Amino acid sequence: MSTFSVTVMKKEGGITSYRALSPLKQAVKGSKVGHTGTLDQFASGIMVALTGEATRLNPLFTACDKRYRAALSFGAETDTLDPEGQVVASGGRIPKREEVEAVLPSFIGPCLQVPPVYSAIHIGGKRAYQEARKGNDVVLEPRPVTIHSLSLVDYRDGVAIIDAHVGKGTYIRSLGRDIARALGTYGHLEALERYKVGPFGYSDVHGLPATAEESEENLRKLISTVVEVEYGALRRIANGYLPQGALSLSGPEGHWAMLYCRGRFIGVLEQRQEGGWRIAALASREDL
Repeated sequence: MSTFSVTVMKKEGGITSYRALSPLKQAVKGSKVGHTGTLDQFASGIMVALTGEATRLNPLFTACDKRYRAALSFGAETDTLDPEGQVVASGGRIPKREEVEAVLPSFIGPCLQVPPVYSAIHIGGKRAYQEARKGNDVVLEPRPVTIHSLSLVDYRDGVAIIDAHVGKGTYIRSLGRDIARALGTYGHLEALERYKVGPFGYSDVHGLPATAEESEENLRKLISTVVEVEYGALRRIANGYLPQGALSLSGPEGHWAMLYCRGRFIGVLEQRQEGGWRIAALASREDL
């Protein structure tokens, strides 16, 4: 039996995102499990994990903005752009606090960013970090990202604590590298915490997996559109067919919709390009 859940987790530093899912996998044996955005091994913070048919909703969560607290250490750059890598450039000057504050606004807005070579990006069917570990040259093209806000929280001993609100696909390690280079020096992240994914923060972290009620509540934080379906259509929905004539829209129309029948949460719908809705994920086919 598949377990549908949308679980907000806290990952500790020092373990991979894959390993962080182990307790959840043990709890939902037999169900598919995945996370909606990798956190580097050295980093800590919020991860959203999906199980069962909820894994089909990955695009809904990967599109979320994210908020980070990063410790950027000036003076040296590592190959991984974090504390776990080898130093590849050192002896850089330590900028003044005023310089750091002055340069941050130049990074706000849409921009092109070169991802770290030690990243999970695919190159010719292989991960970039796998090629980098082999000593192969890795050339990654700049990618469009959006940085919504940056602020300097603290600065002492050559380490800047920066709060960053960024859009999908932004690498904070690359941002740290680029800030340092813009100041005429080198830099790498000493620590990184992702404290928010979309609307989800530490107050949303509960047990593993999230209960049906918690999963529904988590989805309602992202989806405002509600579609009601007639009771007589449930069996057809369980078999994968969605009778458009049995649906009624409630609330503002969006790309995603929560599907209900007589007050019971049934699943999530996604708008089709040609119009109408398709079933994105069902909370429980067995109960329909």
